Amino acid sequence: MTATATALAVRSGGGSRPLAGTGTLLRFALRRDRLMIPVWVAVNALMVLSMPNTLRGLYGTAAERAGLMRQMETNSSLRAMVGPVFGDSLGALTAWRVGVYAGALAAVTCLLVVVRHTRDEEESGRQELIASGIVGRRASLTAALLTAAITCAALALLVTAGLAGHGAAGALALGLGIAGVGMLFATTAAIAAQLTQSARAARGLTAAVLGAAFVLRAAGDSATDDGSSVLTWLSPLGWLENLRPFAGERWWVLLLFAGAALLQGAVAYALAGRRDIGMSFLPARPGPAAGRLGSATALAWRLQRGALVGWSIGFLLAGVVYGAMAEGAADLVGDNADARRIIERMGGQAGLTDAFLSAMTGMLGLVAALYIVASVLRLHGEETSGRAEPVLANAVGRLRWAAGHLAVAFGGTVLIMLLAGLGFAVGHGGRVGPLLGACLAQVPAVWVIGGVAVLLNGLLPRAAGAAWAVAGAVLLLGWVGPALDVPRAVLDLSPFGHLPKLPGGEMEWTPLLLLTALAAALVTVGLAGLRRRDLVTS
Repeated sequence: MTATATALAVRSGGGSRPLAGTGTLLRFALRRDRLMIPVWVAVNALMVLSMPNTLRGLYGTAAERAGLMRQMETNSSLRAMVGPVFGDSLGALTAWRVGVYAGALAAVTCLLVVVRHTRDEEESGRQELIASGIVGRRASLTAALLTAAITCAALALLVTAGLAGHGAAGALALGLGIAGVGMLFATTAAIAAQLTQSARAARGLTAAVLGAAFVLRAAGDSATDDGSSVLTWLSPLGWLENLRPFAGERWWVLLLFAGAALLQGAVAYALAGRRDIGMSFLPARPGPAAGRLGSATALAWRLQRGALVGWSIGFLLAGVVYGAMAEGAADLVGDNADARRIIERMGGQAGLTDAFLSAMTGMLGLVAALYIVASVLRLHGEETSGRAEPVLANAVGRLRWAAGHLAVAFGGTVLIMLLAGLGFAVGHGGRVGPLLGACLAQVPAVWVIGGVAVLLNGLLPRAAGAAWAVAGAVLLLGWVGPALDVPRAVLDLSPFGHLPKLPGGEMEWTPLLLLTALAAALVTVGLAGLRRRDLVTS
């Protein structure tokens, strides 16, 4: 970091310029994210570009596509999940099937990038060191937004090039729409970084806005079959739908993205110029009185409880929605043998409703892997920010300190999957025991991913972020693998490929016990490495 500050002081030209040093900070940000950004962009692009071939197999004839459109007009629960269909071409069906999710994933990528290079830097103290050089007040914010813009541009280029064969105009519209969602939430994160005093709060606030956008879009789409609901138009994800790629593009919708991003960016710039480094417009609440944080576990709970509550609510609601959709999904598949085969490959050979429920519990298990990685890597964040050092300077050993965070991470996984099971039971109307069991059966595989994160943090702390790549690869494999007829041997590389297909399938205890043992071994080795190595401070 000293070299960076020196370079900024030499290359910038004057402290009075608000953007002085932006170029150097941009290059530094791209260098730091040289692994994370390509992985997230590749996962998102592959999700989109793999869909036409999948849909060609599912709805290969005009009659099948027409039947799909008729089903979606009457199935409000599925519209809430994926939105309305505006055309029967492969391009239009691709935009329908993955457009909203690709936009949401782009939003997550951009909010992580912006918060990482703004509030994270201030919270760790690195921003103060950089500011000692000749750096403008808004240089860091500008570099962060430019990094997000480059990320979105790369994603838009891949989507446009990959789908151009289905219609150049539609491919460009979809690529720009996904990028527009990403940039809009990049500027939302920029505002949150000015308002809050911690990176965790900034990420949580932006994620809450994204969640609200998804709920508004789902509510609007369930009410109408053409995206015309006011609730849909209140959501940026609804704007992406109403851009209508491959179905008579509405290019003017892109002006909504541009206008909203510019407005939010202007607000973020105004706020950035009115506060000191490390300060915020929403001051942090004072900590509790002495005695309430009498242990490392209590401190870990204090730090992570907000995130766990958010994930718990999200999984409960997702369970309710997916449970209510189970019968509708069976009606939608109907006599389509290919669609039935994909659902059965994801969820087992039981009845189609049970296969759908099994597939959805598996998808929530894959998403839970993201929770456990984020929770485990909170250890890494506490260490690199310097906050762990004063804790460990007291009568607290490294294993006790780590155990508190791991208890929240691994125990929290059980909680959110348990709540997902309750949600499924509520939405589907009964069968509490089988649905709870199906969700809890995902826990050992999630624990394995958490064990990988512990292992990397303990043995290779500089590469701890690679745990996100592992979780992303597993998520991608579980999401598109069955649809692409990926060989069984490849699917088995994921711990989720060894789980019993519940509900409806036969319960198998051996893989669950083996996965739990593997997770325990990974955690043990990771903790041994943490105990023996030096602390990482930047």
